[in-house]
Amino acid sequence: MKTTLESLDYSQSSPFVRKEGKPVIIAGPCSAETEEQMMATARQISAIPEVSIFRAGIWKPRTRPNAFEGVGEAALPWLARVKAETGMKTACEVATGKHVDLALKYGVDILWVGARTTVNPFSVQEIADALHGVDIPVMVKNPVNPDLQLWLGALERLSKTGIKQLAAIHRGFSTFDNGPYRNAPKWDMAEAFKVIVPEIPLLCDPSHIAGKQDLVELICQQALGMQMDGLMIETHHIPEEAWSDAAQQLTPAALSMVIDRLLKPSKSDKVKEELEGLRQQIDELDDTLMVLLSERARLSEKIGTFKKANDIAPLQIKRWEALLQQRIQKAQAAGLTSDFISNIFKLIHKNSVQIQNRIMGIM
Repeated sequence: MKTTLESLDYSQSSPFVRKEGKPVIIAGPCSAETEEQMMATARQISAIPEVSIFRAGIWKPRTRPNAFEGVGEAALPWLARVKAETGMKTACEVATGKHVDLALKYGVDILWVGARTTVNPFSVQEIADALHGVDIPVMVKNPVNPDLQLWLGALERLSKTGIKQLAAIHRGFSTFDNGPYRNAPKWDMAEAFKVIVPEIPLLCDPSHIAGKQDLVELICQQALGMQMDGLMIETHHIPEEAWSDAAQQLTPAALSMVIDRLLKPSKSDKVKEELEGLRQQIDELDDTLMVLLSERARLSEKIGTFKKANDIAPLQIKRWEALLQQRIQKAQAAGLTSDFISNIFKLIHKNSVQIQNRIMGIM
């Protein structure tokens, strides 16, 4: 998949570049509520040396009216004060051209395009037009729905206006079943993004994936395990009093402990060696799986040839249903979940049917 990104430029001064190998950490409240709340949170966060950027929602897109939609322009001087007093760079979300103009007017250092905006190319283009000729770092969150094309398209629109420092934020996706999360992580989407545009830094927003405090650290671990470039973690000095998304915000003290655990060096070389040994065993098993799947595919070809010669339909529904139930029973006896093995064999069976259809000339 080709992209039309213009020339990007990530110098060591870029806020999206790792310093001394450590991930970029962005923290701050979901919403800017009052000047006192902003300054109290910022002062505590500024004591955490790993945090380099302070974030706050100035305008908040809400699903339904009458919810708190942000303080708006009145909160921008508070961000300026945070920068002046703490030295941290500041970041806020923009959803319209007017938002861009106001954020630039008050000296916000970094902008981001939210998930609800990324889904609308007209809105992204409006933001891009407002940024034409402006040299400012911009982050783009993945769209609410799992659509890689929309995500890439938003980055391309911004790139075409001359923005040279772009970053992407993986904040999870709204799906039919989000499991224990507020938004399903769909790590495969993040992996696909990294493959297509490895030059663009990819950060994770564990707060919006988790939806609750006790899952944030786990999401952070998974993101850093995937070699993501940084984290954006919602942090409030008194989360239980937050005006929006109270359940997912950490206190600065909790944030500091999470960061310490995440960045703590491995216990010893022996631990690394043991882990590498286990990974090698996984690799060997994966190689064996590939060989077995290849042999299975060749048998499907032989079956397809036999069915064609004897005028037998490629899809035998009753046999397939019985086979699937047998596999599920064996999987459960082996300690595997029925959903896991069912999904695997559905894919294997689909591939087998496609092979037989091809041989029998069925499109």
